[in-house]
Amino acid sequence: MPRTPWRRRRTTDSPRPAGRRWAGRLRRGGSAARRALLVRVGRRSRDAGRAATATHAEVIYTGTDSGRGRALGPPAASHVAEQPTSLLPGAHTVRRRASFALVNACTLASLGLGLTAIFLAMRGDVRLAAGCLVACVAFDGLDGGLARKLGVCSPFGAQMDSLADMCSFGLAAPVVVYASLAHSVPTPAAAVACVMVAGCAAIRLARFNVSPKDGKFFSGVPTTMVAAVLAVSVLIDLPVPGLALLGGVAVLAFAMVSSFPYVKLARIVKLPPWVWLLPIVGALVDARVTFVVLVGAYLISGPFVWLRTR
Repeated sequence: MPRTPWRRRRTTDSPRPAGRRWAGRLRRGGSAARRALLVRVGRRSRDAGRAATATHAEVIYTGTDSGRGRALGPPAASHVAEQPTSLLPGAHTVRRRASFALVNACTLASLGLGLTAIFLAMRGDVRLAAGCLVACVAFDGLDGGLARKLGVCSPFGAQMDSLADMCSFGLAAPVVVYASLAHSVPTPAAAVACVMVAGCAAIRLARFNVSPKDGKFFSGVPTTMVAAVLAVSVLIDLPVPGLALLGGVAVLAFAMVSSFPYVKLARIVKLPPWVWLLPIVGALVDARVTFVVLVGAYLISGPFVWLRTR
């Protein structure tokens, strides 16, 4: 008598022909059950953890342990002590402290000259106020050069220099320009142009602080150069109509916040001496026209370099 297939499976695998299928269902069912159990246990664990955290937070907030009925002591102190922020990185030697004080004194001198320019412009001494702005530009360049040469560059110095620049070049320069244009153009137009200079100077300085530095180009015309141009324009008394001067002030304001690359003055100074021959001769012939041509050439150089790189 031949053996039946189900008996062979019975002796080797399972008591029934569909035993494997049933076992698979049991395994799948058991797995689903285990998953459901784990989910429930996980939820209970999370709820318990949240409750414990809330209880711990309540204990810390109230300062008492409600479960044991005793007062809790102050929290344990952190093992890592907070170090005070140093304004001068590096070794605090007498020489470095004196150098640091000298650099900051130059920055404060620029700030004081900017305020003096505002006071003089309010009194009507516009040219003297413009001379104070030129001195501000000189001190602004001096403090940066001294900081790099003496090795006392610091984040504190950079922020202080930006605040002084905002006072001297972002506020004093527009006030001086407003005082010089008050009698030649409508007062509201002069006020709008000067407010544009102040706002664009603030944007320019803030963007400079948070942007990566480039060793060859500025992104936009620096506030120092704009203040110098405005101060020299007042000093030499350009024979230009008032509306044209207003347009020039607006162009300088927008040039500060533009993204055009402008060559740094350090690279311009390093040009061959024969390049400076033409501006020197032009200044001897007619200083006003030469000044206007140089400023216009510098303003146009930014879009030209941008188009060339594109």
